[in-house]
Amino acid sequence: MAQSVGSNGFPLGLEKSPATGTRGVVATNHPMASAAGAEVLLAGGNAVDAAIAALFALTVVEPMMVGLTGGGVCHLRMADGRHKVVDGLSTAPAAATPTIYTPAPGSAPEERETVGRANAIGALSVAVPAALRAWCVTLAEYGTWPLADVMAPAIRLASEGFRVTPYLSDSIGDAAADLARDPDLAARFLAGGGKPAVGSKLVQGAYAETLRCVAREGDAALHGDGSLGGVVADAIARMGGIITRDDLRASRPIRRDPIGGAYRGYDVFAPPPPASAGVHVAQMLNVLEGFDFAGLGFGTVEGFHLVAEALKMAFADRSAATADPDFVKVPVAHLTSKEYAALRRAEIDMGAAKAWSAHPSLMESNCTTHVTVADSHGNIVATTQTINALFGARIAIPGTGLICNNYMHNFDPRPGFALSVEAGKRVYTSMAPTIALKDGKPAFALGLPGGLRIFTSAFQAVLNLIDHGMTPQQAVEAPRIWTQGQALELEPAVPAEVADALVARGHRVQRVRTIGGGMNAIVFNPDGSMTGAACWRADGSVVALGGGLARAGIRFSADAPVL
Repeated sequence: MAQSVGSNGFPLGLEKSPATGTRGVVATNHPMASAAGAEVLLAGGNAVDAAIAALFALTVVEPMMVGLTGGGVCHLRMADGRHKVVDGLSTAPAAATPTIYTPAPGSAPEERETVGRANAIGALSVAVPAALRAWCVTLAEYGTWPLADVMAPAIRLASEGFRVTPYLSDSIGDAAADLARDPDLAARFLAGGGKPAVGSKLVQGAYAETLRCVAREGDAALHGDGSLGGVVADAIARMGGIITRDDLRASRPIRRDPIGGAYRGYDVFAPPPPASAGVHVAQMLNVLEGFDFAGLGFGTVEGFHLVAEALKMAFADRSAATADPDFVKVPVAHLTSKEYAALRRAEIDMGAAKAWSAHPSLMESNCTTHVTVADSHGNIVATTQTINALFGARIAIPGTGLICNNYMHNFDPRPGFALSVEAGKRVYTSMAPTIALKDGKPAFALGLPGGLRIFTSAFQAVLNLIDHGMTPQQAVEAPRIWTQGQALELEPAVPAEVADALVARGHRVQRVRTIGGGMNAIVFNPDGSMTGAACWRADGSVVALGGGLARAGIRFSADAPVL
C-alpha cells in the first residue's frame, strides 16, 4: 500500500492509482463497466454515450447494485453550456397509501422498520421503475449513438459471461439467505449451493435476451406496449405487489436545474429535491465557509468535530424540509442562503457535541453505483443509479433476469410527514453526483453509492479537494466520518487518539468498516488533461485515454513518400 500524508501530517494510505488522459476518462465501480465506457469513447462516442454504456454494463457485472428496474439521478454538464439533472427516481405506485405499512413497534423513526419487513423485502417494497426510461431519454437528448450500439458491451458481458470478483462473491454471500428463497435468483447466483467462486465465470443468458429486447424496442419494452411491461406487472401482482402496467407507462424522468453553492472561489453543483445533495451540501459548505477549515487540518479532532456537527444539522433540517417538491414545499432559497448558514453556524459549539433539531423556520413546510465520465470535447456526466438495497427487494421477474428494486423503503412508513408514502410521490434520495466549476470552467466531478451516507461523503470529498488540497486519489480514499445525530461513525483509519478526543467532546463513537461506498472522481487539470480516481471501497476502476487518430492526410506507404 502506498503511503502519502495529508495536512497536519495525517497519513493517507492509498490502495489504488489514479489515471490521467487527454481524450477522456471513465471511472466506474467495476473494471468491465469502465472498459465498456472506454470502448464507446475510443470508437467516437461522447461522454453520455459512454456513461449509458457503462450503466448497462453495470446491470450485468454489479447486479446487486443497479438494474433496469431501479432509478437514479444523472448530472450533466455539456460542452455547449447545457447543465441539467435528469431525475429518473422511482415513484410510489398509484395504489400506494400513507398507511400501506405498519411501523415496527419500538423502532426508531430513522430506521424505517415495518412489520414483516414489507417495505424492504418482497413485492410490496417495489416502487415504479424509472431507470430504463431515464437512460433512454438521456441518451436520445444528450448522446450521439443509437441505443443498440451503447448496449452492445452489456449484451456481450451477459451472454458470454465475466469473471466474478471477491466483492461480488461476498455480496452474494451476504444476501444468500434471501436470494435462496427466490428460485430465479437462487439459480442465477447460488447455482453451486453457495456463493460463486472468485474467478469463476458468471453467464446470464436470460438477462442477455432481456437486454436484446430493450436494444430492439427501447424503453417501450418496459414502459410502453412492448414485450416486458406486462410480464413485469403480472409477476409483481402474483407476488403480492401493487404496480400495474399503467404505473409503468406513466413513469417519466424530469429535467431539473442543479443547485449551486459558492465556496471559496468554486461553484459546487449537485441535484435538487427530491435529492438531498444540492440543498444540504450547499448548506453545509455555507456554514463551513465561516471557519478556517483548512487551518484545522485534515484528520484533526477539531476538523472531524466540525464536520460531524454540520452533518447532524443538515440531517435535522432535511427530515423536516426536503422531499418531492411536487408534494412538499421545499424552501430551497432559504436553506441555501448565506443568512441561514450564519444562523446555524452560530449554534455550533466547537468544544462539545450537541443534539440538533430542525430549525424553527422550517417547521411549516443504501446500495448503489456511480459512474463519472468526461470526454475531450468538454462533456461531463456524473450519474448515480440504484435498485436501493443489496439485490433490491430480493425478488426477480421470472425468466427475464430482472431484479426488482426496494425503493419503497426510502419512504417514511409513518403517515403525516414530508417523507411519508403518497401515490405518485418520487422517493427522496441522498444521491450526490457533483460537478464543480472554478472561474466558469470544470474543476472536478465525483459521486458514490452508499444510501444515507452518500451526500455527506461527497461533501467531505469536496472539502478534501478544496480546503485540504488533496489529489483526487487522496480525496476519494481518505477516511470518512458520518452521523445523522446518533452514533458518530468512524472508519478504521481514524486514529484511536482522535476517536478518544471526540468521545471527550460528547460524541458517541462507533467504529465501522466503511462509510458509504466506492467513490470515483475526475479532476480537470490546468494543462487540459483529466485525472480519474476510484477508491478501495468497491471494484472501482479508471480508464484514461490518450493517443488518437492519425494526423490528417497521413497513411502508410511501403515506399518512402516524396515530399
